[in-house]
Amino acid sequence: MRPTDEIIDGWGDSEEAANQTESTDKFKEAFAKFEITEKMEDITAKVNALLDKSEKANFTPEVLKQIHSCIDLTSLTSIDTRESIWKLTDYVNDFEGTRPDVPNVASICVYPLFIETVKQAITAQDVKIAAVAGGFPSSQTFMEIKIAETAMSVMQGADEIDVVMNLGYFLEDNYEELTEELQEIKDACRDAKLKVILETGALQTAVNIHKAAILALYSGADFIKTSTGKGYPGATPEAVYILCMVLKKYHALTGNKRGIKISGGVKTAEEAVRFYSIVKEILGESWLNNELLRFGASSLAGDIEKRLGK
Repeated sequence: MRPTDEIIDGWGDSEEAANQTESTDKFKEAFAKFEITEKMEDITAKVNALLDKSEKANFTPEVLKQIHSCIDLTSLTSIDTRESIWKLTDYVNDFEGTRPDVPNVASICVYPLFIETVKQAITAQDVKIAAVAGGFPSSQTFMEIKIAETAMSVMQGADEIDVVMNLGYFLEDNYEELTEELQEIKDACRDAKLKVILETGALQTAVNIHKAAILALYSGADFIKTSTGKGYPGATPEAVYILCMVLKKYHALTGNKRGIKISGGVKTAEEAVRFYSIVKEILGESWLNNELLRFGASSLAGDIEKRLGK
């Protein structure tokens, strides 16, 4: 394992901590720093209380504008074409300047084949190009292919890379190979941001989601992301609560902030505000920008724009 300097600083204050002879010990040590005692039903009660307190108050035009600026506008279907992705990019281009008080989306997220299309079509300012890679959405392919696909995507012009954690390794408690793979992918990203998808709907339990988030951060993830939206339940308030608590503890341990991406079934302004409220209550105002908060969605931008009007 090759932890980054920030992980070494926060997770064990010497080289010894990174070179323990028993790999299981280093993961136990990491998990112990982020101890979780709550069961899912307890988390549900806390989330409900939190939302009762703040959700309605957060449903304002200003919050909707902020959420709009945090959207990764996404198209990841088997029937995507160069023409359809060009039209999606034109949608973003056409929005530019129509509402000066509403920031444009944060990025356009596509399959690697369409990075070049977005790059050619985009004229909107400050909109990133994001791409899924690493055998999306199952992550069940050779590590070498994941690394190559990531590197090729960055070379094509992707500013951000979204990959799925290898859940097969996770369920086998094979944390060594899991983290090594993610670290190799992170290296292949070069200057691009890495978002690690945990597929929280497949992990199901609070303990599993908690551990997966820790392993992703251990491996250098810039964002931890809930879901692919493919085949498993998408984002839930409980999963977002757990990820926020891990990020809060990570910040306390290392002094570094990492982002959260909420995706999978986030279609309406109401749903987005619900998740926004959880992030705000747990992580605070400093996380409420597109450097640290993203919503992966295909129709959310249109719903927000409709609510805000012309």
